[in-house]
Amino acid sequence: MTIQLGPHRIEGQVFLAPMAGVTDVPFRQICRNWGAAYVVGEMVASQAHLWASAKSQSRFRFEESDTLRVTQLLGADPDALEKAVYFAVEQGAQVIDFNMGCPAKKVCSVACGSALMKDEAEAQMLLKRLGEAARGAGVPVTLKCRTGWDESHKNAVTIAKMAADEGFSMVTVHGRTRVGGYISPVEYDTIGEVVKAVSIPVVANGDIINGERARRVLDETGAAAVMVGRASMGNPWIFRQISAYLKGDRFSEPDYRERVETILDHWQAHFAFYEEDLAVRTFRKHLSWYLQGWPNAAPALAVVLREQTGESQRQRLCDYFAAQGWI
Repeated sequence: MTIQLGPHRIEGQVFLAPMAGVTDVPFRQICRNWGAAYVVGEMVASQAHLWASAKSQSRFRFEESDTLRVTQLLGADPDALEKAVYFAVEQGAQVIDFNMGCPAKKVCSVACGSALMKDEAEAQMLLKRLGEAARGAGVPVTLKCRTGWDESHKNAVTIAKMAADEGFSMVTVHGRTRVGGYISPVEYDTIGEVVKAVSIPVVANGDIINGERARRVLDETGAAAVMVGRASMGNPWIFRQISAYLKGDRFSEPDYRERVETILDHWQAHFAFYEEDLAVRTFRKHLSWYLQGWPNAAPALAVVLREQTGESQRQRLCDYFAAQGWI
Protein backbone atom coordinates (compact mmCIF):
# COMPACT_ATOMS: atom_id res chain seq x y z
CA MET A 1 0.00 0.00 0.00
CA THR A 2 1.34 3.41 -1.04
CA ILE A 3 -0.10 6.71 0.15
CA GLN A 4 0.81 9.89 -1.68
CA LEU A 5 1.04 13.17 0.25
CA GLY A 6 1.96 15.76 -2.31
CA PRO A 7 5.41 14.73 -3.56
CA HIS A 8 5.91 12.29 -0.69
CA ARG A 9 5.20 8.56 -0.89
CA ILE A 10 4.44 6.57 2.24
CA GLU A 11 5.20 2.89 1.82
CA GLY A 12 3.43 0.89 4.50
CA GLN A 13 0.21 0.88 6.50
CA VAL A 14 1.29 1.23 10.12
CA PHE A 15 1.71 4.78 11.44
CA LEU A 16 2.75 6.34 14.74
CA ALA A 17 0.18 8.72 16.22
CA PRO A 18 1.16 12.13 17.56
CA MET A 19 1.18 12.08 21.37
CA ALA A 20 2.12 15.05 23.53
CA GLY A 21 5.06 14.25 25.78
CA VAL A 22 5.80 11.03 23.90
CA THR A 23 6.44 11.34 20.16
CA ASP A 24 9.54 13.50 20.30
CA VAL A 25 12.49 13.09 17.95
CA PRO A 26 14.14 10.19 19.87
CA PHE A 27 10.94 8.17 20.19
CA ARG A 28 10.05 8.72 16.54
CA GLN A 29 13.51 7.48 15.61
CA ILE A 30 13.07 4.30 17.64
CA CYS A 31 9.62 3.64 16.16
CA ARG A 32 10.92 4.10 12.63
CA ASN A 33 13.72 1.67 13.40
CA TRP A 34 11.01 -0.84 14.33
CA GLY A 35 9.00 -0.34 11.17
CA ALA A 36 6.69 2.66 11.58
CA ALA A 37 5.99 3.81 8.02
CA TYR A 38 4.93 7.32 9.00
CA VAL A 39 5.40 9.25 12.22
CA VAL A 40 3.90 12.50 13.48
CA GLY A 41 5.50 14.73 16.10
CA GLU A 42 3.92 16.22 19.20
CA MET A 43 1.32 18.92 18.69
CA VAL A 44 2.60 22.50 18.70
CA ALA A 45 0.52 25.53 19.67
CA SER A 46 -0.02 27.98 16.83
CA GLN A 47 0.41 31.11 18.97
CA ALA A 48 3.63 32.81 17.88
CA HIS A 49 4.49 34.09 21.36
CA LEU A 50 4.93 30.46 22.50
CA TRP A 51 7.33 29.42 19.76
CA ALA A 52 10.40 30.62 21.65
CA SER A 53 9.71 28.34 24.61
CA ALA A 54 12.00 25.35 25.07
CA LYS A 55 9.04 22.98 24.72
CA SER A 56 7.88 24.45 21.41
CA GLN A 57 11.42 24.67 20.08
CA SER A 58 11.96 20.98 20.73
CA ARG A 59 8.66 20.12 19.03
CA PHE A 60 9.54 22.12 15.93
CA ARG A 61 12.92 20.40 15.68
CA PHE A 62 13.80 17.63 13.28
CA GLU A 63 16.86 15.44 12.85
CA GLU A 64 18.38 13.69 9.86
CA SER A 65 16.60 10.52 10.99
CA ASP A 66 13.25 12.22 10.25
CA THR A 67 12.82 10.91 6.72
CA LEU A 68 9.46 12.70 6.36
CA ARG A 69 9.06 15.69 8.63
CA VAL A 70 5.53 16.15 9.94
CA THR A 71 4.50 18.96 12.31
CA GLN A 72 1.09 18.88 13.97
CA LEU A 73 -0.44 22.28 14.71
CA LEU A 74 -3.01 23.07 17.39
CA GLY A 75 -5.10 26.20 17.44
CA ALA A 76 -8.32 28.02 16.63
CA ASP A 77 -7.14 31.42 15.36
CA PRO A 78 -6.95 31.38 11.55
CA ASP A 79 -4.33 34.11 11.30
CA ALA A 80 -2.13 32.42 13.89
CA LEU A 81 -2.50 29.06 12.17
CA GLU A 82 -1.56 30.54 8.82
CA LYS A 83 1.59 32.05 10.28
CA ALA A 84 2.34 28.78 12.07
CA VAL A 85 2.20 26.86 8.80
CA TYR A 86 4.88 29.08 7.28
CA PHE A 87 6.98 29.02 10.44
CA ALA A 88 6.81 25.21 10.65
CA VAL A 89 7.93 24.93 7.04
CA GLU A 90 10.83 27.30 7.77
CA GLN A 91 11.81 24.92 10.58
CA GLY A 92 11.88 22.01 8.16
CA ALA A 93 8.33 20.60 8.13
CA GLN A 94 7.39 18.82 4.91
CA VAL A 95 3.82 17.98 5.95
CA ILE A 96 1.43 19.91 8.20
CA ASP A 97 -1.12 18.00 10.27
CA PHE A 98 -3.99 19.83 11.97
CA ASN A 99 -5.21 18.70 15.36
CA MET A 100 -8.99 18.51 15.58
CA GLY A 101 -8.93 15.44 17.78
CA CYS A 102 -7.23 16.13 21.11
CA PRO A 103 -9.77 15.50 23.91
CA ALA A 104 -7.70 17.01 26.75
CA LYS A 105 -9.69 19.36 28.97
CA LYS A 106 -7.06 22.11 28.86
CA VAL A 107 -7.12 22.00 25.06
CA CYS A 108 -10.89 21.85 24.62
CA SER A 109 -11.44 24.58 27.23
CA VAL A 110 -9.82 27.07 24.84
CA ALA A 111 -11.90 25.81 21.88
CA CYS A 112 -9.06 23.83 20.30
CA GLY A 113 -8.59 20.18 19.40
CA SER A 114 -11.80 18.17 19.25
CA ALA A 115 -13.79 21.16 20.56
CA LEU A 116 -13.58 22.56 17.03
CA MET A 117 -15.92 19.82 15.85
CA LYS A 118 -18.77 21.45 17.77
CA ASP A 119 -18.90 24.43 15.41
CA GLU A 120 -18.90 23.25 11.80
CA ALA A 121 -18.86 26.76 10.35
CA GLU A 122 -15.76 27.59 12.39
CA ALA A 123 -14.18 24.28 11.45
CA GLN A 124 -14.77 24.89 7.76
CA MET A 125 -13.26 28.36 7.93
CA LEU A 126 -10.14 27.03 9.66
CA LEU A 127 -9.77 24.15 7.21
CA LYS A 128 -10.08 26.59 4.31
CA ARG A 129 -7.38 28.87 5.72
CA LEU A 130 -5.09 25.95 6.45
CA GLY A 131 -5.57 24.58 2.96
CA GLU A 132 -4.70 27.95 1.46
CA ALA A 133 -1.68 28.41 3.71
CA ALA A 134 -0.36 24.94 2.96
CA ARG A 135 -0.66 25.53 -0.77
CA GLY A 136 1.10 28.86 -0.36
CA ALA A 137 3.90 27.20 1.62
CA GLY A 138 4.13 24.34 -0.88
CA VAL A 139 3.40 21.48 1.54
CA PRO A 140 0.55 18.97 1.90
CA VAL A 141 -1.79 19.33 4.84
CA THR A 142 -3.60 16.54 6.69
CA LEU A 143 -6.24 16.34 9.43
CA LYS A 144 -6.65 14.32 12.59
CA CYS A 145 -10.11 14.33 14.13
CA ARG A 146 -12.54 12.27 16.19
CA THR A 147 -15.96 10.91 15.30
CA GLY A 148 -17.57 13.97 16.85
CA TRP A 149 -18.03 15.85 20.11
CA ASP A 150 -20.41 13.42 21.83
CA GLU A 151 -22.79 10.58 21.03
CA SER A 152 -25.44 13.04 19.84
CA HIS A 153 -23.08 15.01 17.64
CA LYS A 154 -21.08 12.71 15.39
CA ASN A 155 -19.93 14.63 12.34
CA ALA A 156 -16.65 13.08 11.26
CA VAL A 157 -18.06 12.48 7.78
CA THR A 158 -18.97 16.16 7.40
CA ILE A 159 -15.62 17.36 8.74
CA ALA A 160 -13.69 14.96 6.52
CA LYS A 161 -15.59 16.12 3.45
CA MET A 162 -14.74 19.72 4.33
CA ALA A 163 -11.08 18.83 4.61
CA ALA A 164 -11.08 17.00 1.29
CA ASP A 165 -12.83 19.94 -0.40
CA GLU A 166 -10.16 22.31 0.95
CA GLY A 167 -7.32 20.27 -0.51
CA PHE A 168 -6.28 18.19 2.49
CA SER A 169 -4.31 15.11 1.44
CA MET A 170 -5.30 12.68 4.20
CA VAL A 171 -7.52 12.42 7.25
CA THR A 172 -6.98 10.30 10.35
CA VAL A 173 -10.04 9.48 12.43
CA HIS A 174 -9.78 8.42 16.05
CA GLY A 175 -12.88 6.27 16.41
CA ARG A 176 -14.26 7.87 19.56
CA THR A 177 -16.03 11.12 20.38
CA ARG A 178 -14.35 13.72 22.54
CA VAL A 179 -16.61 12.73 25.43
CA GLY A 180 -15.61 9.10 24.85
CA GLY A 181 -12.01 10.00 25.66
CA TYR A 182 -9.90 6.86 25.43
CA ILE A 183 -12.29 4.43 27.11
CA SER A 184 -15.49 4.19 25.06
CA PRO A 185 -15.77 1.46 22.41
CA VAL A 186 -14.09 2.43 19.15
CA GLU A 187 -16.54 3.22 16.35
CA TYR A 188 -14.85 1.53 13.43
CA ASP A 189 -18.15 1.71 11.57
CA THR A 190 -17.95 5.51 11.64
CA ILE A 191 -14.44 5.38 10.24
CA GLY A 192 -15.80 3.19 7.46
CA GLU A 193 -18.44 5.82 6.70
CA VAL A 194 -15.70 8.44 6.36
CA VAL A 195 -13.79 6.18 3.98
CA LYS A 196 -16.86 5.89 1.75
CA ALA A 197 -17.50 9.64 1.85
CA VAL A 198 -14.12 10.98 0.70
CA SER A 199 -11.63 10.19 -2.02
CA ILE A 200 -8.53 11.04 0.01
CA PRO A 201 -6.80 8.36 2.14
CA VAL A 202 -8.34 7.72 5.56
CA VAL A 203 -6.30 6.37 8.48
CA ALA A 204 -8.00 4.42 11.27
CA ASN A 205 -6.92 5.21 14.84
CA GLY A 206 -8.08 3.81 18.17
CA ASP A 207 -7.13 0.63 20.03
CA ILE A 208 -4.84 -0.73 17.32
CA ILE A 209 -3.07 -3.13 19.64
CA ASN A 210 -1.79 -5.95 17.41
CA GLY A 211 -1.70 -7.29 13.89
CA GLU A 212 -4.97 -9.19 14.17
CA ARG A 213 -6.83 -6.06 15.25
CA ALA A 214 -5.17 -4.00 12.51
CA ARG A 215 -6.17 -6.52 9.85
CA ARG A 216 -9.75 -6.57 11.06
CA VAL A 217 -9.98 -2.79 11.18
CA LEU A 218 -8.55 -2.37 7.69
CA ASP A 219 -10.95 -4.97 6.31
CA GLU A 220 -13.99 -3.56 8.12
CA THR A 221 -13.36 0.11 7.40
CA GLY A 222 -11.56 0.11 4.07
CA ALA A 223 -9.02 2.51 5.58
CA ALA A 224 -5.69 2.98 3.83
CA ALA A 225 -3.66 2.55 7.01
CA VAL A 226 -3.84 2.27 10.78
CA MET A 227 -2.32 4.59 13.34
CA VAL A 228 -0.92 3.26 16.62
CA GLY A 229 -0.82 5.45 19.70
CA ARG A 230 -0.70 4.29 23.32
CA ALA A 231 0.05 0.69 22.36
CA SER A 232 3.50 1.81 21.16
CA MET A 233 4.59 3.22 24.53
CA GLY A 234 7.29 0.91 25.83
CA ASN A 235 6.47 -1.34 22.89
CA PRO A 236 7.96 0.13 19.67
CA TRP A 237 8.33 -3.34 18.13
CA ILE A 238 4.56 -3.31 17.65
CA PHE A 239 5.09 -1.65 14.26
CA ARG A 240 7.13 -4.54 12.92
CA GLN A 241 4.71 -7.06 14.43
CA ILE A 242 1.66 -5.44 12.82
CA SER A 243 3.40 -4.93 9.48
CA ALA A 244 4.47 -8.57 9.38
CA TYR A 245 0.94 -9.74 10.18
CA LEU A 246 -0.56 -7.58 7.44
CA LYS A 247 1.90 -9.00 4.91
CA GLY A 248 1.42 -12.57 6.08
CA ASP A 249 5.03 -12.74 7.21
CA ARG A 250 6.34 -14.47 10.30
CA PHE A 251 7.30 -12.29 13.24
CA SER A 252 9.25 -13.31 16.32
CA GLU A 253 8.83 -11.12 19.37
CA PRO A 254 12.17 -9.55 20.35
CA ASP A 255 13.79 -11.31 23.28
CA TYR A 256 14.97 -9.43 26.35
CA ARG A 257 18.44 -8.84 24.90
CA GLU A 258 16.95 -7.18 21.82
CA ARG A 259 14.61 -5.11 23.95
CA VAL A 260 17.47 -4.02 26.17
CA GLU A 261 19.41 -2.92 23.12
CA THR A 262 16.44 -0.83 22.01
CA ILE A 263 16.06 0.76 25.45
CA LEU A 264 19.73 1.71 25.58
CA ASP A 265 19.59 3.09 22.03
CA HIS A 266 16.55 5.13 23.02
CA TRP A 267 18.30 6.34 26.16
CA GLN A 268 21.32 7.44 24.11
CA ALA A 269 19.19 9.31 21.57
CA HIS A 270 17.11 10.90 24.32
CA PHE A 271 20.14 12.25 26.16
CA ALA A 272 21.65 13.50 22.91
CA PHE A 273 18.47 15.48 22.21
CA TYR A 274 17.76 17.02 25.64
CA GLU A 275 19.81 18.75 28.30
CA GLU A 276 20.75 16.25 31.00
CA ASP A 277 18.44 17.43 33.80
CA LEU A 278 15.42 17.34 31.52
CA ALA A 279 16.50 14.08 29.91
CA VAL A 280 16.76 12.33 33.28
CA ARG A 281 13.24 13.40 34.24
CA THR A 282 11.54 12.76 30.92
CA PHE A 283 13.08 9.36 30.27
CA ARG A 284 11.62 7.98 33.49
CA LYS A 285 8.19 7.53 31.92
CA HIS A 286 9.71 5.58 29.04
CA LEU A 287 11.49 3.28 31.49
CA SER A 288 8.25 2.71 33.39
CA TRP A 289 6.54 1.71 30.14
CA TYR A 290 9.39 -0.43 28.85
CA LEU A 291 9.92 -2.42 32.05
CA GLN A 292 6.29 -3.02 32.96
CA GLY A 293 5.88 -6.71 33.74
CA TRP A 294 9.56 -7.58 33.31
CA PRO A 295 11.16 -10.10 35.70
CA ASN A 296 12.21 -8.48 38.98
CA ALA A 297 11.67 -5.04 37.47
CA ALA A 298 9.67 -3.37 40.23
CA PRO A 299 12.46 -3.05 42.85
CA ALA A 300 15.05 -2.24 40.19
CA LEU A 301 12.84 0.42 38.65
CA ALA A 302 12.25 2.02 42.03
CA VAL A 303 16.02 2.53 42.29
CA VAL A 304 16.49 3.69 38.70
CA LEU A 305 13.73 6.28 38.90
CA ARG A 306 15.33 7.93 41.93
CA GLU A 307 18.60 8.67 40.14
CA GLN A 308 19.29 12.33 39.43
CA THR A 309 22.04 12.16 36.80
CA GLY A 310 22.25 10.53 33.41
CA GLU A 311 25.30 8.51 34.35
CA SER A 312 23.74 7.07 37.51
CA GLN A 313 20.41 6.41 35.78
CA ARG A 314 22.08 4.42 33.03
CA GLN A 315 24.36 2.59 35.46
CA ARG A 316 21.49 1.44 37.70
CA LEU A 317 19.58 0.40 34.60
CA CYS A 318 22.52 -1.63 33.32
CA ASP A 319 22.98 -3.17 36.76
CA TYR A 320 19.44 -4.52 36.51
CA PHE A 321 19.97 -5.81 32.97
CA ALA A 322 23.26 -7.47 33.92
CA ALA A 323 21.72 -9.14 36.97
CA GLN A 324 19.17 -10.76 34.66
CA GLY A 325 21.87 -11.89 32.23
CA TRP A 326 20.71 -9.66 29.37
CA ILE A 327 23.96 -7.74 28.90
